[in-house]
Amino acid sequence: MASRRTVLKGMGISAGFAGLGAGAVSAGLAAAPSAAGPIVLPPPISNEERAGRIERAQALMARAGMGGIVIEGGTSMLYFSGLGWGQGSRLTALVIPANGAPCVICPAFEESKLREMMVMPMEVRTWEEHESPFRLIAGVLDDRGSKGAIGLEKTTRYFVAEGLARDGGGREVVSAKPVVSALRQIKSAREIAQMQAASDITMAAYRHTYSQVDAGMTGADIRAIMNAETVRMGGRPTFALALVGEASAYPHGSKKVYEVAEGEVILMDCGCDVDGYKSDISRTWVHGEADAEQRRVWNTARRGQDIVMEKAQVGAPIGAIDDAVRAFYESEGWGPDYTLPGLSHRTGHGIGMDVHEDQFVVRDNDTPIAPGMCFSNEPGIYLPGKFGVRTEDCIYMTQDGPRLFTSRAPSIDDPMG
Repeated sequence: MASRRTVLKGMGISAGFAGLGAGAVSAGLAAAPSAAGPIVLPPPISNEERAGRIERAQALMARAGMGGIVIEGGTSMLYFSGLGWGQGSRLTALVIPANGAPCVICPAFEESKLREMMVMPMEVRTWEEHESPFRLIAGVLDDRGSKGAIGLEKTTRYFVAEGLARDGGGREVVSAKPVVSALRQIKSAREIAQMQAASDITMAAYRHTYSQVDAGMTGADIRAIMNAETVRMGGRPTFALALVGEASAYPHGSKKVYEVAEGEVILMDCGCDVDGYKSDISRTWVHGEADAEQRRVWNTARRGQDIVMEKAQVGAPIGAIDDAVRAFYESEGWGPDYTLPGLSHRTGHGIGMDVHEDQFVVRDNDTPIAPGMCFSNEPGIYLPGKFGVRTEDCIYMTQDGPRLFTSRAPSIDDPMG
């Protein structure tokens, strides 16, 4: 009997396909793809939404006794300001005081470039090479009448903490996690719309890629197809992992090069970016006919995904999901705990503007699940020296329970649905 991949290839699947919008329909947020190319994207995050984020951050600062927070270049700066700036040897930082308007501080010679990149009007203060940017930060807080500790976003480097301890006007330097992480882990409808579009693009690219995989290809060959299809569908590739044969037994692959052959497992883990928001989806199948062991492992991992959906309920501790999956796997002869063959990594991770965000679906994480949280569902099973299986879909939480950005894979013979 011809495999579904062969049938799809024969049907010319690159001309279009049905059923892509299952996740989008349930969310009511993203448009279906056109037959020939890019998916229609939702409107980008607005400055009005960013202003609301800043207001909520200021309320959290007041509650925590912070005078302000400092954020270096990266996704948190993008989240609050729309400014896509990276980290360099000289400090550029977004300062959000507990009172008043935010300010960006940067080296004087970078000001013109910075202003070109800004999408949200904000004050800019500059420092020359011999001056302390940390005194500028303290000055912003002084001018706004913001008293209290200075909170640092978690990716801020140590030299910033050191400089503020020296030149920050005697303010205590603390973690800004109670402000930044508390906001970023709860997604708005607009954020979920971006993530839905990214997921739709990745699944569209998967379906086109799946129909093209053939004997003799390497993981690099498959990755190249996936990235090209992601671009064609309107997304920006952020990562593409294609593990062939024994390489699939190791969650992030092997340096050895394996080629697709009859009966070999193929595990792909891919994602893209839409307006700063990410997708993260994994699919596993066998080239040709799967044997009994491959089917058993695939079906067990798929049941692990079902358990995640059952346990992901508002108010429950997120770590209990991981506990339930591991208990089931142990009852099936895998593990125990992180022991191989079995599940060697956490059951899932938060996702949003970063592929890995708070909250982590792992033992002892007692954080209550809340509406707006988004996290992956990926309880893989790995057999060292043989193969591995990981089917990964991401969840967004509603008041009524978990919803998927994607339709889950029906079977090892029909991984794309």
